[in-house]
Amino acid sequence: MARPSKYSPEFRADAVALWRASVGRRTFKSVADDLNINHETLRTWVREAEGAASAGGGPQVGGAEDELARLRAENARLVKAEKGVAVGAGDPAPGSRLFCQGDEVTPRRWDFISAGAGAFGVQRLCRVLGVSRSGYYRWQAGAAARAARQEDEAALVEEIREIHAEHKETYGALRVHAELRGFGHTVNRKRVARLMRKHRIVGRHLRRRKLTTIPDPVAPPVPDLVQRDFTASDLDERWCGDITYIQVGTTWLYLACVVDIRSRRVLGWSMAPHMRAELVIDALRAAVAARGRNVAGVIFHSDRGSQYTSAAFAQVCDSHGIRRSMGRVGSSYDNALAESLWQGLKREVMHRKLFLTMSQARLEIFQWLTYYNARRRHSALGYLSPMEFEQQHREAAKLSLAA
Repeated sequence: MARPSKYSPEFRADAVALWRASVGRRTFKSVADDLNINHETLRTWVREAEGAASAGGGPQVGGAEDELARLRAENARLVKAEKGVAVGAGDPAPGSRLFCQGDEVTPRRWDFISAGAGAFGVQRLCRVLGVSRSGYYRWQAGAAARAARQEDEAALVEEIREIHAEHKETYGALRVHAELRGFGHTVNRKRVARLMRKHRIVGRHLRRRKLTTIPDPVAPPVPDLVQRDFTASDLDERWCGDITYIQVGTTWLYLACVVDIRSRRVLGWSMAPHMRAELVIDALRAAVAARGRNVAGVIFHSDRGSQYTSAAFAQVCDSHGIRRSMGRVGSSYDNALAESLWQGLKREVMHRKLFLTMSQARLEIFQWLTYYNARRRHSALGYLSPMEFEQQHREAAKLSLAA
């Protein structure tokens, strides 16, 4: 009897959709690395999906409907991108200024002296402007050094722009600085912040969110084994989970995730147009499969929503030896780590964006979750990605055992 795959049909379908959206820009290996799977496995899934679509005559992912939805969403984003660029806007937006502070022409006295020295002489120009000749000559002697600094700064700004664009304009100064350090650059964090501020390179900020937890008043009590202490000394010691929502047209797509508290890695997730208990059960089963199904003793912390207090969810936890833990009703601080994940998702994926189809929303969210695990630098992990942190953690554990 064949061993069941640890990857759910939902994960495989989303992985194929991610590859198809990346065709021409990324390789099989690049996409598979973000998914933490072998690239030949991904290639097999794509072949199987194409074969099934050909045999059944079904539509290919990314068809005319999705392309139209993508173009509409992109057009809406561009229309709302900045004040004064909406359709029919011919003048600057109301309240905006044509010139901003610092845009005024600044006197360049040394340049003025340099340009007029041949006609009037340095001494006379310095006397008229009330500056010293020695100051002018010091400025002139440093021209080569200034040019070199400006050239280095221009190259650094260009690299900052590339990093900012690669990460979909979500990174602020701290993560851009960490990325530069990861590439081997020795650069001061304050310099990165200054250059980003000067060139108006800005990360994304979160807007307010709504509360989605609906408690079950008759559910049996579950203790709080975390007590707002979102730390762990080892992987698979503590997990946490939660549900969030994403607007898709006039309806909603719900996302449930399971996060390892030690590494901040999203171990499992599930998306559906409902908030039934199956949503959180599928996410938990995906996390269990990702850890090789040997997770007995793990503490799983959540809010007291009816999905997590359901008998079906409790049964799945018991079958794997998972100990349940729950925070208080109506307190986001009791599940702060999961709330932080949702903040990052909404700030970096849904900023100024409206999803028109479920497939478009699923693809964007799936892409961000795999990017978050494999490449997004996390401040709580010393600006490593969750998968990089887990790799270093395991290597350190092996070395300590060998010693």
